[in-house]
Amino acid sequence: MGDRQRPTIKTVAARAGVGRTTVSRVINGSELVSEKARAAVLAAIAELNYVPNSVARGLVTRRTNSVALVIPESESRLGSEPYFSAVIRGVSAALAETRTQLQLMLVRDQAERDQLTESVAERRVDGVLLVSVHEHDPLPGLLEDMGLPTVLAGRRSPDESLSHVHSDNAGGAAAAVNHLLARGRRTVATISGPLDMDVARSRLQGWREALEKAGHDATDRLVASGDFTEEGGKAAMRSLLEQVPELDAVFVASDVMAAGALAELRRQERGVPDDVAVVGFDDSIIARHTNPPLSTVRQPVEEIGSMIAHILLEEIGSPEEPRRRVTLPTELVVRESS
Repeated sequence: MGDRQRPTIKTVAARAGVGRTTVSRVINGSELVSEKARAAVLAAIAELNYVPNSVARGLVTRRTNSVALVIPESESRLGSEPYFSAVIRGVSAALAETRTQLQLMLVRDQAERDQLTESVAERRVDGVLLVSVHEHDPLPGLLEDMGLPTVLAGRRSPDESLSHVHSDNAGGAAAAVNHLLARGRRTVATISGPLDMDVARSRLQGWREALEKAGHDATDRLVASGDFTEEGGKAAMRSLLEQVPELDAVFVASDVMAAGALAELRRQERGVPDDVAVVGFDDSIIARHTNPPLSTVRQPVEEIGSMIAHILLEEIGSPEEPRRRVTLPTELVVRESS
């Protein structure tokens, strides 16, 4: 067979008369295969001179039954942002069904990035789950170049090449804006997240498109950039009130920042929702304990965690399968802040 027709798992499966999953299990040394099927697959591999790719070969001989959940953020951000704990719960629940161990790794500087690279090079983990993805973070490309199965919670851009799961961020933001407009608000500002993240750019895009479609102003003076922290929300709200004192509504790209925005509105004696209506994003536990309780866009964060874990396990077991791109729906939750 010529180089242009190199055998694949699909070819081996057809020759052995089994499914591709069975071939992957044989390659990866799984015990969940009958001796008859194993013999047929091994015979087909020998007959076709099939050579698994480098990842599959590594998994045959050096499978660790562990994956890394990598969060390139500080401990303070990890502890204060409910999003991360919800993702971890979802990942843990999915892996509890297997014998796969979970390693949590924070990557905050070059030294910790080098440590992760060393772990990958020595195949101390079978795959990586990457959360909180920034556009120019070298980690996703580095992991991809090293051939390690990697799945993202979020994406670097709409052209993301790695498997990923994210929420309908633009659609959720648009739903928030449409709700505010339906309540009679005329000047709807926004506090975005860091614009080097697709999640922040998508929510900003949803805000802008909803306003423009309704014939309302969506200029940059109505936008203040935050950093997904409470203090960032306070500072951004302060900036908006200085730039646009007449604003009567604000869509905030996270509940944590929205809590900061509410605190700044109280400090400046702006009533919520009478003077300024506020809608956040996430529907984290914070949203139910603000004063007043926060209207917000619910995203299925635990489901994101569970799904990225399942996809990663599939990619570890069948590295030649196509990569997956999943968008989960969001839902507007209306409370007293709007």
